[in-house]
Amino acid sequence: MGHTAQLERLLERYPALSVCREDMERTYEALKSSFEKGGRLLVCGNGGSCADSEHIVGELMKEFAVRRPLSGEMREKLRRCSPEYGAFLGEHLQGSLPAISLTGNPALSTAYANDAVPELVFAQQTYGYGDENSALLGISTSGNSKNIIYAVETAKAMGMVTVGLTGRSGGRMKELCDLCIRVPADSTPDIQELHLPVYHTLCRMLEEAFFNEMPGGN
Repeated sequence: MGHTAQLERLLERYPALSVCREDMERTYEALKSSFEKGGRLLVCGNGGSCADSEHIVGELMKEFAVRRPLSGEMREKLRRCSPEYGAFLGEHLQGSLPAISLTGNPALSTAYANDAVPELVFAQQTYGYGDENSALLGISTSGNSKNIIYAVETAKAMGMVTVGLTGRSGGRMKELCDLCIRVPADSTPDIQELHLPVYHTLCRMLEEAFFNEMPGGN
């Protein structure tokens, strides 16, 4: 199933998300281009959106719904490097789309909150991890979360692609982000319920762009 078919499947199941079609297509193309250039995806959010950030990274860094066997070249490198464990590693490691959740790292985040400006914890990591080939995905149901806004502004200054995932109004992220997916809902729980199928579909679209379609995943 190609990326267009994945998008059609989403819209068949969630017709209300038809208003997001163009922004999802543009986001897919932008993230695909970023990964093709060797970039990574940085993801951040607060509360339930923090959990969504971790969820997205989990789907990108390992098999989601498509098998991701290592290339023969990488398997051979592992065998040469480790006669004892190389074959095992080559058999069980999986292809990966590099993504980092900025919501983890409790030692860093608590130290930064204590020693510096707490609201800049995502911006600091964006500055440390990001580069012009990478992208930032900020998740905020209001579109106005200050720590997300600061990260977006930092990413833009670094030449990164900035993507917002938010609610109907879009808040400030609507104007600040290069791309903004605004699901058609207004209350936080309703927005978060629609965020999940959106990012699941984007992860599926990206996975199928980079890996052969072989049944597998979790």
